[in-house]
Amino acid sequence: MSEKTEPRFEEALQELEALVGRLEGGELPLEEALALFERGQSLLSYCQEQLSAAELKVRELTFEDPGRTTTEGT
Repeated sequence: MSEKTEPRFEEALQELEALVGRLEGGELPLEEALALFERGQSLLSYCQEQLSAAELKVRELTFEDPGRTTTEGT
């Protein structure tokens, strides 16, 4: 792993949104668009991993079994 620290989720999401905006503009040269698309794919993967980890943590904290439905509080 490189010494560069990974961005926070919010920073990665903000960068991803900016990349999408630039790509949707359609004014980029092909090589630059491909590079931005590749970076976007990397950021998307990172954000999905972070969200999955957060969901797992919430389930652990609430003792929720993903295969079980609860009726507590109803």
